[in-house]
Amino acid sequence: MSRLPAPLQEAVDQLSSLPGIGPKSALRIALTLLKMPPEKARGVGGSIIELRESLCMCEDCASLAEASPCALCSDPERERSRMCIVSEWDALLALEEMGMFKGRYLVLGGLISPLDGVEPGHLEFDRLRRHLDSGEVEELILALGATMDAESTASYIKNMVEKEYPGVTVTRLAQGIPIGGEVKYMDKETLRQSLLHRHGF
Repeated sequence: MSRLPAPLQEAVDQLSSLPGIGPKSALRIALTLLKMPPEKARGVGGSIIELRESLCMCEDCASLAEASPCALCSDPERERSRMCIVSEWDALLALEEMGMFKGRYLVLGGLISPLDGVEPGHLEFDRLRRHLDSGEVEELILALGATMDAESTASYIKNMVEKEYPGVTVTRLAQGIPIGGEVKYMDKETLRQSLLHRHGF
């Protein structure tokens, strides 16, 4: 393939740095943007800038929000004794969409994965400890999926809680979630059954 013009190559390089987008997909996206009317292309670019400038991380649950604390954390109707731990914000969205869970959440920001260089210090465990130190949390529900990294993270949390917060119960979603599955990709019924029939860890 002949060399791309420099501005197009820069766009392809930037797009292909995103997860799940390879060079060919990035080129297709860049060419699609080029074919758009200028005002529509500017709208796409503007929404990306707006995304960065308008959203923040909630000080309580570490999820994305327009203000901190977020709407869920500032809701007085949420149960403060139960906290659901998820790896990423999209897993929180999947659980919240069901409307079953009325407690609070904490987004870890990933899973422990030594092979990928993700250690406990990279995740929101200090924030979790602050919540546990408050004495309000009686049950931690682990909604991390069933991958090897999820299992490692769940074991880390379980050991931490047993050692430092023996009065807190740790449960996990029932294994309606298949091995290798991720919470964010589960259908509503599987998630509902998993949350409903969660068990001790």
